[in-house]
Amino acid sequence: MRQSWRFISTVLGIIFRHPVTGTTIIPVLPDGRIVMIQRSDSGKWGLPGGMIDWGEDILRAASRELEEETGLKLIKIRSLRGVYSDPKRDPRLHSISILLEVEAEGELEPEDKLEVLQVQAFTRDELPLGDLSHDHDRQLQDYLNDKVAIA
Repeated sequence: MRQSWRFISTVLGIIFRHPVTGTTIIPVLPDGRIVMIQRSDSGKWGLPGGMIDWGEDILRAASRELEEETGLKLIKIRSLRGVYSDPKRDPRLHSISILLEVEAEGELEPEDKLEVLQVQAFTRDELPLGDLSHDHDRQLQDYLNDKVAIA
């Protein structure tokens, strides 16, 4: 019994005392527009993305989250654009986000209508910068300035 409790408390400590890893996606359509989502929890615009599930790699997580939140298919990862780990970047929990620029295509229709209010494609000049969800203003500014960030 004592060994079982030690094992359980160790696992709980690992889960609750370490950041959660996720991915944030900059989906670029064939015409160059960038796709963003409006989140239902805050009403703010942000980039699609989410947590990497147990047993899932980054590519699969990015593909799944992109499809769930935008309806788009991930065609190709263009580049790794940064890793963001500031404990305050996500108001819900300490998370580390791997920012990917991807080529995407398809119809803008989210599968997850509880999490996403709407999906929209923006030209660089139309991006609703200034009050984005999480740290997505910083992520997009770094991307637009062609900066690969470890932050």
